[in-house]
Amino acid sequence: MSMSPADAVLMAAGPTPSPTPSDSQSPRVPSLEDAQEKATNAAGWIEQNWSTWLAIGLRVLLIVVIAVVLRVVVRRAITKLIDRMNRNVPSLDGGAIGGLLVNVERRRQRSQAIGSVLRSVASFLIIGTAALMILGTFQINLAPLLASAGVAGVAIGFGARNLVTDFLSGVFMILEDQYGVGDTIDAGVASGEVIEVGLRVTKLRGDGGEIWYVRNGEVKRIGNLSQGWATANVDVTVHSGEDLDKVKATLDEVAEKMGAEEPWNELLWGPIEVLGLDSVLLDSMVVRVSAKTMPGKSLTVERELRWRIKRAFDAAGIRIVGGATATAEEQLADPTAGMAAPSVYANATSPQSAAASPLAPAAPTSTTK
Repeated sequence: MSMSPADAVLMAAGPTPSPTPSDSQSPRVPSLEDAQEKATNAAGWIEQNWSTWLAIGLRVLLIVVIAVVLRVVVRRAITKLIDRMNRNVPSLDGGAIGGLLVNVERRRQRSQAIGSVLRSVASFLIIGTAALMILGTFQINLAPLLASAGVAGVAIGFGARNLVTDFLSGVFMILEDQYGVGDTIDAGVASGEVIEVGLRVTKLRGDGGEIWYVRNGEVKRIGNLSQGWATANVDVTVHSGEDLDKVKATLDEVAEKMGAEEPWNELLWGPIEVLGLDSVLLDSMVVRVSAKTMPGKSLTVERELRWRIKRAFDAAGIRIVGGATATAEEQLADPTAGMAAPSVYANATSPQSAAASPLAPAAPTSTTK
């Protein structure tokens, strides 16, 4: 029987040992040399990288310390700047009127609002910059993060544009001191006394006691009735036949007497002036009286001035158009005075009409033969 060359080589090499069950199933137990080798490798890796870790830790610590110190310094600088601005607020025209524009309580509220906004903005910028620097220290790619933040900021800006507008308008209103708590303003959409000024909403109390919540972004104009001074104007309508010199003398007497009495001498910041004829009509004349008053007290002065003028005119016999001083000759006659009373014969069912109506002729009688 002949064998191939491959079989001859296998027989020469000898029988192949078959694997035993113990060799294939039992795990290999690590030896002491293996543990020592792993420990040596870990120690070498730590020895190679400890300097890098230390440098990163020191850099992070330095960034945090600088950010904290800078935040404290900036916040204190803002507080001192606001306090110095409040102490050096100039008064308008250097007089008492300007001193009343910004009182102590109003300056305190305004400084708190401005300081809070500036400190919050400064803290956000400093902490945000420090966080980005720390992420850069760990070799983190900030480009995707900044791109995502930019896209998110644009989306939020479009979605909350009204909120952003209200916030910015509130900031500028506070910075420019357009109004404060206690002022009476006309905001266009509502008017009343300011009871709270916020960065987004301003609260007003109306004349009827209602509270208006006005968004700062909706305010297009502001009319502050509590800054500077107010004007009290009273129009007096008299008959066209009255003596103008007598009217002016009576008004001057009322003005002089009212300006010397309390508490009107404090509410009036100037003499009551008779400005003259405001209009002349066919049967009446309008004389205007004006006075400069304390802010918010113009209506009170106008009511008192009308009261005094009416009493003075009644005492002087000056006729006010439509008033009780009109003479009896000027009263219109009764249009029905010249008309006769209605006749009883106008009613067809009255006894007089029945008696005056002619008798109906008798019906002819027929005879039979």
